[in-house]
Amino acid sequence: MIALDTNVLVRLVTRDDEAQAARAKAVFDVHGGEDGGLFVSDIVLVELCWTLSRSYGLPRADIARTVRALLENASIALESPAAMRTALASFEGNAVDFPDCLIVSKAGHAGCSHTLTFDERMGSLPGVQLL
Repeated sequence: MIALDTNVLVRLVTRDDEAQAARAKAVFDVHGGEDGGLFVSDIVLVELCWTLSRSYGLPRADIARTVRALLENASIALESPAAMRTALASFEGNAVDFPDCLIVSKAGHAGCSHTLTFDERMGSLPGVQLL
């Protein structure tokens, strides 16, 4: 298994540097047949969503499609696939940023009764209480 850094996924999605995008695609081409051969950690996925939103201005729908594509790619082994699915559903159904959705999702999967926050937008998610 090979771990991927955020910038590899950013190049693949945005193609803002064609030479690096081609090298990133080559990694997927080589390992595309390996079930779970490429590891994507939670923090990499959070950084990816943040970067696509803040630095590239991608709409939420495009970010959700990107996360879904990673979830559905058999060559990708996600650190927390169940939490990612729950977070993606929250992200698609609310105006909350993906990292906040993942915080709440991972807390729920860890058995937490709720998540405390000062973030009013995050407070709109189930299982979140404003402090």
